[in-house]
Amino acid sequence: MELVMLSGGVLVVPVLAFITSFLFWPGALLKVYNWYWRCRLGLVVRYSHSGNYRFCYSSRGKPGDDAPSLLLLHGFSATKDMWLPVIKYLPKNQYVVCVDMPGHEGTSRTGAEDYSILGQVGRIHQFVQSIGLNKKPFHLIGTSMGGNVAGVYAAHHPSDLCSVTLICPAGLVYPTETPFISRLRELEKSQQEGSIPLIPSTPQELEDMLRLCCYTPIKLPKQVLRGLLDNRIPNNGFYKEVFMEITGEKSRHSLQENLHLIKTPLQVIWGKEDQVVHSSGATVLKGALPHCQVDVLENCGHSVALERPRKAATLIVDFLSAQEVNSENSKKLS
Repeated sequence: MELVMLSGGVLVVPVLAFITSFLFWPGALLKVYNWYWRCRLGLVVRYSHSGNYRFCYSSRGKPGDDAPSLLLLHGFSATKDMWLPVIKYLPKNQYVVCVDMPGHEGTSRTGAEDYSILGQVGRIHQFVQSIGLNKKPFHLIGTSMGGNVAGVYAAHHPSDLCSVTLICPAGLVYPTETPFISRLRELEKSQQEGSIPLIPSTPQELEDMLRLCCYTPIKLPKQVLRGLLDNRIPNNGFYKEVFMEITGEKSRHSLQENLHLIKTPLQVIWGKEDQVVHSSGATVLKGALPHCQVDVLENCGHSVALERPRKAATLIVDFLSAQEVNSENSKKLS
């Protein structure tokens, strides 16, 4: 999940674009605001078709020889625009692609077969091929659900990639479980219908979700909460369908089950106070992949791309630079 911060009562830019990207700020304002910030950052919305399937994505720049292209995968019920705060701090000459995940925002909404983690991996690979992104190995970044997808993608399509960044990824067996995960287990055992904290249907549930997903306390005016909720509720049926797929038996541990297949250089970024998926997952990744780089950020929750966008961008750029140095050294030794 990705959230919003307030500063002196004014929504911080480009944080408003971030929260509206997955909570759907009322109609035209959302479109105009996100359009404005995409323009400021040099991003253009595009569409790619593969058969009857449509992908919606935004991109900036063109593939270059000096730096790898970046493909960014958002989390559950977010959109491509959730990455705007991070892109603000990425090099302007870097080719950046942000895609709406299957069924989200402008990408085709089909059925459950596309919403499992393996289903999403298949669709993202289809997208990569449709725009020719894998003509040269690229760097893949994913957060939360998108982190699960990115990790499994690395396991299944290693030749596409030069490296991967996982931010608070889902799909692991966590040594320490958050209360959120424990509640999901209880709901599953009881087989009773219960509210899913990431799919709010009342103003109180929306506020609870905001507190769950972000370390920094968030307070929004009641009319704003009501507007966000009114525009989100029509999509709740779809969100529930996706949620049931990614937390079902076939997908809930997809990343864990594929760790042994990941050979691509890996970076892990985690918010220490993550209340959705516990930061102890970083130790799981480090144990399975000893050479991966791990950074756990203090005073940061699940929404790293919102709470620490500059730090996240800096870590990613530094990691890519280190991989380039390692590659050059390997060439000299060979």
